[in-house]
Amino acid sequence: MLPLRAYTFIGLNAVRALSVIAMILVFSSSIEVMVTNIKAVNYYEAHKGENNATMSAMNMDYIAGSTVPNQPAGIFWAVVSSLLIIFQTVILILSECSWPISFFDHFFPVLGSAFGTGALGIFQCLIGAQILSHHVDEFTLVSAFFLFSLGCLNMFLGLIFRESIKSKRSITSWRSESKAVLPTIHDPRPVFVNVTPAYTGNSEKPQLASEFGSIRSTDKSGYGFGRQGEKAAGLRGFILQRPEESLPRYVSPTPPASPPTVHVALARNHSTTSSFASPEPARESVQKEDEEVIRQHRPPVFKSSRTAL
Repeated sequence: MLPLRAYTFIGLNAVRALSVIAMILVFSSSIEVMVTNIKAVNYYEAHKGENNATMSAMNMDYIAGSTVPNQPAGIFWAVVSSLLIIFQTVILILSECSWPISFFDHFFPVLGSAFGTGALGIFQCLIGAQILSHHVDEFTLVSAFFLFSLGCLNMFLGLIFRESIKSKRSITSWRSESKAVLPTIHDPRPVFVNVTPAYTGNSEKPQLASEFGSIRSTDKSGYGFGRQGEKAAGLRGFILQRPEESLPRYVSPTPPASPPTVHVALARNHSTTSSFASPEPARESVQKEDEEVIRQHRPPVFKSSRTAL
């Protein structure tokens, strides 16, 4: 048993084929009517003043045996009407064949792929009504009535399926949907996971074991930017690098280091071994020691003599 989509495809293409056949019949019947009208007008002009029957025919509304009105330029408008019907049927046949579809999409969008068959049905009904409004032969009558019926059917289908009817009956879309270019593969594994997932007995979702022995689910949306995020990224196979430390452009550079300043505590020994000893020799020795310490920590000074060069 075929699916519903197959029955829809077959039914819509059957209506499509009948529309093309009806328009081909109207095309051929319009050519036949145009030839018949021209022959009738030529016969009327050749036998205009021969007998009383021809004179009485001049007072009729239509020329005998034709659809040409008995009025000035009647044959001209009759031929123009037949040519317009022929031109319209050719355009409608091309639109039903979807060739060239780019032309209809850009210059005649109501007959393109973005619209349904409602506009097509309206055009078919107008052509059929135009032909049926005149006295024609049986072949033209049947062709026009058949085209009018299919126009009503196309309008009804356009109301049901709307713009999707063109894609439902398209042969190329049927082939592309029935046979895919690439096979569809369903992979239940999470994306970008390099470790082997651990499966439990009743659960089908992969879970990762943490360093603490507990089981963490991969359903969590994120771990943030802390230590847990770095560990989760390491388990997934990613490498995180710290950015290089740098100062912003608006920070001024640090001043150069100045030479160290040595604060020398001048320790003075005020105690004496003897109360009769003089304090001046002890003071002089302390000053010498302070000068030696200052001289050692002072940067060297280079002096050049006048005769160095």
